[in-house]
Amino acid sequence: MSIKLITGALMASALVLPAGAAFAQDDRAILTAVPQQLTSWVENYNPFNSTTVLPTVLDFMYEPLVVFNAMHGGEAEYRLAESYEYSDDLLSLTFVLREGLTWSDGEPITAEDVVFTFDLIKEFPALDIRAVWPKLVGVEAVDERTVRIDMTEVDAGLIYQLVQVYPVPEHVWAEVEDPVTYTNPETVGSGPLTEIDRFTPQEYIQCRNPNYWDAESLHVDCMRLPQLANNDQVLSAAANGELDWFGSFLPDIERTYVGTDPDNHGYWFPSGSPVFFSLNLETDDAGLSEAFNDVAFRRAFSMAMDREAMVDIAGYGYPTANDYPSGLGRAYHSWNNPEVEAEYGQFTEFDIEAARALLEEAGYSDSDGDGFIETPSGAPIAFDIIVPNGWTDWVNTVQLAVEGLNELGINATMQTPESPAWTDQLIAGDFDAAINSVTTGVTPHYFMDQALHSRHIGQSRFQSARYSNPALDEALDAFNTTVDPDEQTEYMNEIQMLIAEDMPLVFVFDNPLWYEYNTARFTGFFNADNPVARPVVYAGVPERLLHLLALRPVED
Repeated sequence: MSIKLITGALMASALVLPAGAAFAQDDRAILTAVPQQLTSWVENYNPFNSTTVLPTVLDFMYEPLVVFNAMHGGEAEYRLAESYEYSDDLLSLTFVLREGLTWSDGEPITAEDVVFTFDLIKEFPALDIRAVWPKLVGVEAVDERTVRIDMTEVDAGLIYQLVQVYPVPEHVWAEVEDPVTYTNPETVGSGPLTEIDRFTPQEYIQCRNPNYWDAESLHVDCMRLPQLANNDQVLSAAANGELDWFGSFLPDIERTYVGTDPDNHGYWFPSGSPVFFSLNLETDDAGLSEAFNDVAFRRAFSMAMDREAMVDIAGYGYPTANDYPSGLGRAYHSWNNPEVEAEYGQFTEFDIEAARALLEEAGYSDSDGDGFIETPSGAPIAFDIIVPNGWTDWVNTVQLAVEGLNELGINATMQTPESPAWTDQLIAGDFDAAINSVTTGVTPHYFMDQALHSRHIGQSRFQSARYSNPALDEALDAFNTTVDPDEQTEYMNEIQMLIAEDMPLVFVFDNPLWYEYNTARFTGFFNADNPVARPVVYAGVPERLLHLLALRPVED
């Protein structure tokens, strides 16, 4: 069967095309995907933007040096680079680029482009979304294809962040006056799909790079990205067979999705990111600051969370309850420090009465008789928990959290901003409380560092609690000073104990990696029988590039 797409104008009111109508006048292999849900696309192709950038810019428009396959122990899948090597003292890292690389406009990709990119994010710290420069001495082009990165200290985990600095072309970006606000309309990139064939707030189409170095592996001509605002709209389009690759919470998926086309509709939900509630520890509200910065309050908050209900009711049983006091999660149980659970496990048990007693002992009471507690100093406690609009499983999770908190006498309510606004609020610290998640890596150190190390405050949405603990920072840094497994285990034991003792985040469950696919038009999708890599299409998982290159159109 050939893959076809109407390239004429869509009605502005249409969210997705009717089933079958999307493939009518175009013989290109066009893959319809949903990497993000929101109410309108914003035309922003800046790979350093972490809020309004389109979700197919990283990995597909700009390619990394290396993709580390987290599902296979961090195995290196080389992309723009053909190799990397540490110096004997582990303080320098050298990458060698592939020979003959070119940008999509035909200009050569060289080591100078890589150096320019690192210098750019140094000059404009707002672009350093991976917070790499505080750990670097410098970046130098050894020759046309070789880049050496010198580090301030041994950090065996830094490479995973360095390869997430996607090189951009110096001949384009050197002329940009303000790269922070630049929307990058030229889209000169290195990845498989660099050409914007069509853009509207309701749909955009991103097509093949005419000078892609790995063109032989690429069998998808374009990706079509329809604007879908929520899980219900995704379900409607998916059930009608309009989507090829997406990741969404679908209630009763066997009936609502697989059952509509058992021969082609499939899913795979490997373990994914930890989900947690974060309290803004830098809030300007005096009452909230007093409560949020009190470990007794955070522990009581945790004990008001019915994690099993969140999994079974809000999540339809897809997630896994995370009742580890450190937030470790079952996916990383091999790292578990049993002493942590023995000492602090009580604070992740759902127990309203014990939580109430804990608050009373700490001096919280309903001093004005309005049904809600005040702080020990008598200040009111009232806050919103923000959750992205349309993320129905998370919305339902927050509703359950609010019920538990209200039963405990805590005046909590819910707000549902659009996901870009939610992200902005988390990064800026412009919120009271929030539900959030953090991406995972080869070891649990990655997500713990991203969510709790103080250097990430204001750099990404993961450090939304704005938590700072020098002892934890030191332990997190120490983990990557060695590659010895026994020494890393000792550091991880300490990290877990520090997190559990202070409970800066309230972990509730581990999301599955939301991933659904449709084999009616393409084959080669990753699944439980073909577990090549993490299978999702949404941004933040570089392995999606490997997935795109594995897909093949179904022929007539």
